[in-house]
Amino acid sequence: MVKQNQTHGVRFTVWAPNAMSVFVVGNFNHWQGRNHLMDKQGETGVWTLFIPEIGEGEVYKYEIKTPSGERLLKADPFAFYSEMRSNTASVVYGIENYPWQDGAWTELREQKALLNAPVLIYEVHLGSWKRNEDGSFYTYRQLAAELVPYLSIMGFTHLELLPVMEHPFDGSWGYQITGYYAVTSRYGAPHDLMYLINQCHQAGISVIMDWVPGHFCKDYHGLALFDGTALFEDEEHVQWGTYKFDFSRTEVWSFLISNALFWLEYFHVDGLRVDGVTSMLFLNFGKKEHCGRTNLLGGYENLDAIEFLRTLNRIVFQHYPYALMIAEESTDWPLVTRPSYDGGLGFNYKWNMGWMNDTLKFVKTPFSQRESVHNLLTFSLVYAFSENYILPLSHDEVVHGKYSLINRMPGDIWQKFAGLRTLYLYLLCHPGKKHLFMGGEIGQFIEWREDAELDWFLLDYEAHSKYHQFVQEVNRLYQTEQSLWQDDHERKGFEWIDVDNHEQSIFSFVRWFLKGKEFIIIVLNFQPRAYEHFRIGVPVSGCYQEIFNTDQVKYGGSGRYNPQAITTKPISWHNRENSISCTIPPLGGVIFKLMPA
Repeated sequence: MVKQNQTHGVRFTVWAPNAMSVFVVGNFNHWQGRNHLMDKQGETGVWTLFIPEIGEGEVYKYEIKTPSGERLLKADPFAFYSEMRSNTASVVYGIENYPWQDGAWTELREQKALLNAPVLIYEVHLGSWKRNEDGSFYTYRQLAAELVPYLSIMGFTHLELLPVMEHPFDGSWGYQITGYYAVTSRYGAPHDLMYLINQCHQAGISVIMDWVPGHFCKDYHGLALFDGTALFEDEEHVQWGTYKFDFSRTEVWSFLISNALFWLEYFHVDGLRVDGVTSMLFLNFGKKEHCGRTNLLGGYENLDAIEFLRTLNRIVFQHYPYALMIAEESTDWPLVTRPSYDGGLGFNYKWNMGWMNDTLKFVKTPFSQRESVHNLLTFSLVYAFSENYILPLSHDEVVHGKYSLINRMPGDIWQKFAGLRTLYLYLLCHPGKKHLFMGGEIGQFIEWREDAELDWFLLDYEAHSKYHQFVQEVNRLYQTEQSLWQDDHERKGFEWIDVDNHEQSIFSFVRWFLKGKEFIIIVLNFQPRAYEHFRIGVPVSGCYQEIFNTDQVKYGGSGRYNPQAITTKPISWHNRENSISCTIPPLGGVIFKLMPA
């Protein structure tokens, strides 16, 4: 919305280089564009038109005449707002001048060194976290009233949103987008989403958005064959039934990089989790075999996409040095989190998919067979410091027959909850930042469904309520115990005590910080047997206090713990001169800390 020649109205601009003509149509002209033909700006392929005396709330599309004579009705690729699905038109909306109240937060985040800070991400699909009694969606403002206090109480530091860009199909979870600049109208208007983010920042919670620059859906009103030609797309993505973006076109680069900056600037988001990076890096991703498509060097890498990602990250950090740029990259592609000038892709974090797959495979293994898969929980430390990693237990792992986290656990109900507590403590104590999908904190048994809210009624049951309390309290411990995050991405922050105890499935290690001057000891038992006099070698002599135990009765455990401080004895153990004898709970984890002298 602008003012031209003292007249208020709306300026429409669209890129359609191969169109024969472009009209603006909408309710204001009864969807007849005869009087609203757009002007083509030279050879740029950009069309523009100022329409006076219309404003916010006007519904419109572009009517595009293609080279073949077909007339297409297309939503505006740069619209900030759209009609509620299943309607598909764009809506005029002014996003400027929102009264932000997060100045203190934005000032603080520019001073944070994220690599040496606690990062505990709660991943949310807004349409199924909670719903109204009639099954309708919560609005952004309703979510602000309930989700933000919940995050604070539970001790999460970051909120990650599954895509909130406009998309036609609920079942895509937002990953097949038609409106890259448009806030999905399912939950409200753009200013309503800004209100949610503003409330998060006022509560000290960072906001990450999932962002999908690799592909887009084929829906008629969207980007596909936008001016009758393959304008934004390269080829079909055979695995997902979408179109890949054509990264050989600088206009596509401009569209997507501008979009990333748009969310960071106008919506104050703290970072982007970039979806499907692996699918962008390889020309033949998703195909059953390499189909002969190669790059100019004869390889299978998408060289244009690689340069796009490097440029994207370079520009983002140029303008927003504090931003989180997280790659969902599932291969061993090197230097994902190394700067582009140093040969890397330029992200500052990467999801550790190898850790996730190995960990979930281990915890699903029956107790009697865990001895043979012991290395699944130790192998990750071979490469844990090769990148800046986030450890994800994401939405992708609790759908499509993969089972919920708790239903992966073997044994009876007590053992399942005990195993889940130990898994979660392992997540928090392993080097790398942390990530949990909603529902994991209440021990939801069924897989995630995007068409219904989480099973909040489970909190009326003692086992789930106690597990919920456990997550809340161990999250608080994570935030306050600097050993768990100060040196997350450096080898000096981690040391095995016993890496080889495959017979008992017990893992013990040290987390260090302050250049090795402070530390905690973690012992994890993945078998349903307790030990009363279990000896552990320790770094230095003195008195050790148990500061956390997953087996506390208040968490649903059996109450096997170490109530008194334990003094070391000069008994050599685990290649150390001093050791302690302690109680190790069944399917439990314990953290010890050296008491001040």
